[in-house]
Amino acid sequence: MRVQMDCGLVALFGLTASVSRTAESPKDMEANKAALQAFNDYIGSWKGDGETKTGKSEFWKESMEWGWKFNKDGSANLKIDFKDSKNFSKGELKFLPSMKKYQLTLTGTDKKDYIYEGEIKRKVLVLSRVEATSMDKYSLSMSTTNEGALFNMEYTVQTGGKGVDKKIFLVRGKKDGVSIAGGKKNECCVTGGAGTSAVMYNGKTYYVCCSGCRDAFNENPKKIVEEFEKKKK
Repeated sequence: MRVQMDCGLVALFGLTASVSRTAESPKDMEANKAALQAFNDYIGSWKGDGETKTGKSEFWKESMEWGWKFNKDGSANLKIDFKDSKNFSKGELKFLPSMKKYQLTLTGTDKKDYIYEGEIKRKVLVLSRVEATSMDKYSLSMSTTNEGALFNMEYTVQTGGKGVDKKIFLVRGKKDGVSIAGGKKNECCVTGGAGTSAVMYNGKTYYVCCSGCRDAFNENPKKIVEEFEKKKK
């Protein structure tokens, strides 16, 4: 990452946090999936413009892909793949029912994982982490506007965990194939998001929002369709 990451991602993001996965109860899995549906507008491909806000200004183009990931144990999370980003390579977002917080694990361009936790505040997802030695607090905020057509990401630091937050970088993006003016959207039959790809069952067309939902549909279309039709009644 070069923001300027003169000292690299370790200086910007702090110490690496270990990532562990613990077994979730069926109730927690459902709560996690329901909470993640608040980000259905994020699902899809985005093309963005990045800008550093510290030191010498730097501008770049990047893209990212958000999608659902359904795990074999029945749990689910949102995955993010970045391309040409100065900051990240991939990410995973999930909800922690016991803490009532969202947790985002981001892999930096240094191939290390960093964990952020937070919540939705006024329709903006605000997450943060504290660097253990300096106590610097790094915050990441994300939101969509124009009915999910535009995306905003802002990264800030609060030195020593005190004082005013200083902007480090901004990324603004537009979703591929979506009009900024908005309009009627097809509904994903798996998660309820904006359906962008057509799938068929018993001669009828349904829609899914990402490859993860398409795979879930193909694995058990009868179950997916029955649940979807039941919700519509």
